[in-house]
Amino acid sequence: MMKCVKIILFYIFISCAVCDATAQSISVNDSFTAQQLVENILVNSSCANVSAISVKGDTFSGGQNSYGYFNSGASSFPFTQGVLLSTWSSKNSEGPYVSTRGGGNKSWLGDSDLEQALGITNTINATILEFDFVPLTNFISFNYIFASNEYQSYFPCEFSDGFAFLIKEIGTSTYENLAVLPNTTTPVSSVNVHPLINPITDTQGNVRPGCPSINETYFNGFNNLSSPINYSGQTKVLTAQTNVVAGKTYHIKLVIADDENEDYDSAVFLEAGSFLPKIDLGPDRLLATNNPICFGESYIINPNLLSGYTYKWFKDNVELTDTSPTYTVTSPGIYRVEVLLTPSCIATEDIKFEFTSEIDLNDTSLSQCDIDNDGISIFNLTKVDAIVKNNNSNLSPVVYYETLVDAQGQINPIANPTTYSNKLVNQSVFARVSNSFKCANYAEVRLIISNNAIAVQNPISTCDTDGTNDGLSQFDLNTQVTPQVVMGLPAGLIVEYYLNPTDAIAQQNQLSNIFKNTVETQQIIYARIVNGPDCYAITPITLVVNTFDPPNFQDETFVLCETSSINLTVNSGFSSYLWNTGATSNTITVNTPGDYSVTVTSFDGCQKTKKHLVAVSGIATITGVTVNDFERNENSISIEYTGIGDYEFSIDGSYFQDSPMFNGVAPGEYLVYARDKNGCGLSIPFVAYVLDYPRYFTPNNDGYNDIWQIKNLDNLPQSTLFIFDRYGKLLKQLVSSDIGWNGTFNGFTLPTDDYWFHLNLENGKIIKGHFSLKR
Repeated sequence: MMKCVKIILFYIFISCAVCDATAQSISVNDSFTAQQLVENILVNSSCANVSAISVKGDTFSGGQNSYGYFNSGASSFPFTQGVLLSTWSSKNSEGPYVSTRGGGNKSWLGDSDLEQALGITNTINATILEFDFVPLTNFISFNYIFASNEYQSYFPCEFSDGFAFLIKEIGTSTYENLAVLPNTTTPVSSVNVHPLINPITDTQGNVRPGCPSINETYFNGFNNLSSPINYSGQTKVLTAQTNVVAGKTYHIKLVIADDENEDYDSAVFLEAGSFLPKIDLGPDRLLATNNPICFGESYIINPNLLSGYTYKWFKDNVELTDTSPTYTVTSPGIYRVEVLLTPSCIATEDIKFEFTSEIDLNDTSLSQCDIDNDGISIFNLTKVDAIVKNNNSNLSPVVYYETLVDAQGQINPIANPTTYSNKLVNQSVFARVSNSFKCANYAEVRLIISNNAIAVQNPISTCDTDGTNDGLSQFDLNTQVTPQVVMGLPAGLIVEYYLNPTDAIAQQNQLSNIFKNTVETQQIIYARIVNGPDCYAITPITLVVNTFDPPNFQDETFVLCETSSINLTVNSGFSSYLWNTGATSNTITVNTPGDYSVTVTSFDGCQKTKKHLVAVSGIATITGVTVNDFERNENSISIEYTGIGDYEFSIDGSYFQDSPMFNGVAPGEYLVYARDKNGCGLSIPFVAYVLDYPRYFTPNNDGYNDIWQIKNLDNLPQSTLFIFDRYGKLLKQLVSSDIGWNGTFNGFTLPTDDYWFHLNLENGKIIKGHFSLKR
């Protein structure tokens, strides 16, 4: 009866407190006992069995407690109501935030369990709420917010006010701290959760370097004058949770303390009613979170509760007939369990399941050829990867196993699937493929030894036509060999070529289509006949290179004289002849110039072509000469001619030279010739005269050199010669028919001296010079 009265009075007080709350601030009542805070606020449920409740905190503030009940009133604080633990008088937690306020006492001790949980020393001003708890389910949790006045200046870089939710099973000595950041073991404190702290100069003039942000995701922000609580900053709503064993007794210790300095206080706000036993069914199994249930598999939902409870199972809000403690899920949906823990306590939880689609794989076979016919060969299993996977590139690489059991257990994978040697004839291996959710499926690959018969292949011959005649030549394998290999075989087969059987089996070092034999004259290569990933057959191919290099078969050049003919001949003894004139004998007669070629064919079918260049030639016609005379040793004759031949020239009929220019010619009469070098004949001679004058004469009537004359001038009848003394006096005028000058003037002999002449040639050219008369 007394307990009921207490509860009624408690709720009347709660109502009054709500009415007194301001619009901007929470309200705090620090008169609550430890039992009221735990039973009526934090737990407030018949589903919890708590005992041994105690609280301790501030004993230095004249009756003010560092713990209490809070209500958010009309403020924006995230929790409507709950339990408050602080490091100063809990009433000081009411907003707004005032930066100059602080509390506590150095004689107010800290807590060693908190220090151990946070990894700090020298805590003070600890507030501790403790109780024993017997869970009825396998999971507990509560929601909380950590707030602190350490969230100012550079303090988060150095001071670690913090909070711990410590739990241990009765009879054990080690606590576990549940007040840690999600999915970590990092305790919640002002050092472990804060934004970027910029460098700052403190009140003593010291420059503090600041520190980078850490776990800022969980920081809710800094407060101001409109804040509903009197703390400079706070975390977001966090959850402390853990798995427990239903029916066992646990000790709970909630503790908060200052780190060394009592002037900057902190608090933890615990949401009312959030500390309850809960059912942990595990995370939702969803495609979006990459943990769905694999197609064809099932999942057992197990609340892991004590026996004797009553169970109801629901799928998509429809009650199921199954009332067992577990439920096996075989299809997608939202499943819920309601567990009657006591006549007045029901725990419930739901979980959502999604299933992957089926991994669609193909069983298949892989055929390989067997060179030695022992039923054992080397298989490249990866050739059927795409077939097994249905060409689905989103699936994992295929892993092969020798047994299905190994594949399902992922043990003993085939280490070298590209060079796997079968153990038995007609053996099977098993492929394991998974999707992005790690779900797997399996396919069987039958390993078959190909026994297709292939006819013995005829040698493939070609001729050595690259000019080296070394027995090496190129083969176009697709054109020269493949048609013979696939003749009579099923359509769609492909032929690959290899140097040896080992390469053909392993499909390594495949030859290119244009292949030049590496063994002179004759070489065996191997054709692998391929049907998709399968080997249809392997057969040897003999390549033969025939050499053909007839003697005296170089190209030749011939000369055909005008109006004549010549015979062009190659050796006899070949299989056939074909001239570019269409003639088929080894000799032809031609009477016109041109390019003549003959292709001869050996009895092996090899051919070689010889070219005959026939050029026309003929006798030259000399059309004139150009004479450079009166130059003593520099006199010259240049022969002018026409003709189609290759000529050499002469001015005496004996000595011939290639050039038509003759230098250093002595004065005189010449017969010039042009002779065809190809033997077509000599030109009609042409007369040329080279004139020059004597440089002196001696008219002493000794019969030698008594007359000064220009030799051969009589061949230029229109020429006139004038002789002068050194003073320009005309002494003699001569015409071409005159014999010359005897050194007299008007019958008188002239003295030894130099004399001058002018020769006016018939072509208008004037030659001037001088000579000496000697006596």
